[in-house]
Amino acid sequence: MKNKTAVAIAVFCLATAVITFAQDPSKTSRSTAQKGGMPGMSMSSDAFMGTWKLNEGKSHLASGAAKNSTVAYEAAGDQIKVTIDGTDPSGNPTHSEWTGKMDGKDYPVTGDSASDARSMKQVNAHTASFAAKKAGKTTVSGTIVVAADGKTRTVNSTQTDPSGKKISSTTVYDKQ
Repeated sequence: MKNKTAVAIAVFCLATAVITFAQDPSKTSRSTAQKGGMPGMSMSSDAFMGTWKLNEGKSHLASGAAKNSTVAYEAAGDQIKVTIDGTDPSGNPTHSEWTGKMDGKDYPVTGDSASDARSMKQVNAHTASFAAKKAGKTTVSGTIVVAADGKTRTVNSTQTDPSGKKISSTTVYDKQ
């Protein structure tokens, strides 16, 4: 009788474990942090994290566009900090920083003479849209797509040059 009871308890525990782990994870009440993501951010924003280096050979930069050589995404509490190093259209070094959420709202940017605010919005697990603004007017906008394998990201952007002409660039970055 003791063996039958022990077997019944073991089967019940195993069945409970199978049912628990078979649940749709999106319907559980665990927080993003418990799932292994960053607190306050979606798991999908994890695809953007890390340091990205410009692959000039695969990129198509419009003349008159700034060149972002290195872009680094890191967690900053419940926000994302983006640090960009590169050169302006004249070849002078640039460094800017933006900290915000991927919620489509404007957050201040420092170190960029062409913008004073930026916004990012998560589109899906590997895509985000962005906009940079100066005095409330959009100066650059576009999309960022991280490849499914997480090794590259492609930025398609459109901006207005000083003469008022729209210019487009496609830049490709390799994860470091």
